[in-house]
Amino acid sequence: MTPEEIKKLPYRPCVGVMLINPRHEVFVGQRIDNYRDAWQMPQGGVDPGEDPRAAALRELREETGVRPGLVTVLAETENWLPYDLPYDLVPKLWKGRFRGQEQKWFLMRFEGRDSDIDIATEHPEFSRWRWMPTSRLIDAIVPFKRDVYVSVLDAFSEHL
Repeated sequence: MTPEEIKKLPYRPCVGVMLINPRHEVFVGQRIDNYRDAWQMPQGGVDPGEDPRAAALRELREETGVRPGLVTVLAETENWLPYDLPYDLVPKLWKGRFRGQEQKWFLMRFEGRDSDIDIATEHPEFSRWRWMPTSRLIDAIVPFKRDVYVSVLDAFSEHL
C-alpha cells in the first residue's frame, strides 16, 4: 500500500483503559507478539453498536481477567484520540482496512488484589504485566502511540 492509499483509510474505533492501583501506578502489559519491550495499557476495538464504556469493561476483562466489579470508572476522555500505524504495519493489521485507531480512554481505579489479574486469558495479548509509575509510562510505550499516551495522561492528570 502506498502512503497516499493509507491516508484515505478510516480509523478503527477503539477504547483504552488506564487502570490504576491505590499507589496511582498504571497497569501495563508486554505485548505477546513483540520480542522487544512493547508495553501498553489494555485496549481494543468497539463492536458495532457497542457503548464505549461497555467496550472498555469488556476489553479489560478479556485482556486482564479483571471483572467489572473490581473497578471504579473515574473519568473518560472528552474526545476520541487518533493515532496512525507505521506504514509497514497497516497491511498486516485488520486486513489493511484501517490506517490506525481512534480511541476513547477510560480511567479506572482497581479495587481488587494483584491475584485478581490473570493475563492467561482465552486469547492472550500480554506475556507479562506490571504496575508502572506514570512518570515512566511514555518512555515504555512504542513510539507511534506515545502522543496518545501523553494526551491520556494530560486528560486524567487531576486524578493521578
